[in-house]
Amino acid sequence: MAKRRLGILISGRGSNMQTLVEASRTRESPYEVALVASDKPDAAGLAWAAAHGVATFAQSPKGMAKTDYEARIDAALRDAGVEAIALAGYMRLLTDGFVQRWRGRIVNIHPSLLPLYKGLDTHARAIAAGNAEAGCSVHVVTEELDGGEVLGQARVPILPGDTPDTLAARVLAEEHKLYPRIVREWLNR
Repeated sequence: MAKRRLGILISGRGSNMQTLVEASRTRESPYEVALVASDKPDAAGLAWAAAHGVATFAQSPKGMAKTDYEARIDAALRDAGVEAIALAGYMRLLTDGFVQRWRGRIVNIHPSLLPLYKGLDTHARAIAAGNAEAGCSVHVVTEELDGGEVLGQARVPILPGDTPDTLAARVLAEEHKLYPRIVREWLNR
């Protein structure tokens, strides 16, 4: 059976992208990574992907209308034959039009237990609220920020003395386990 072609959007080092690429290289994986694209041409994750034989695309949105920028990303994904998209530390909000064109075919990993703490600063917000635990969620991307169907979650305790950085490190370790498993399950539906 042919593997599904996955595109991954990143903005930085791409640690979740790396786990997805590595997981794609197993025999039982239902997907292969066709393209890693970024809004930051100097993103460290692009260099990692290229060094590991994955096609890359970069387009800075500076000086461009958002729809023009997204049209270039969309064209690169389609030219690579991408069938589904995983956001992996992609720090730009997608327009409704982009999401509609890829409806049901985009997932994201978010560093909170959705529906709690949509958006940014999730770890600091969980600590400030006095939560006993935090974690991460993989969800289908919709027009609502971090509002789509949650496909899976991983939980970690918030420890006495935790800072946003210490909590983020433990949550990231769980993200690296959760994301490849959920993407595999999602693409096997």
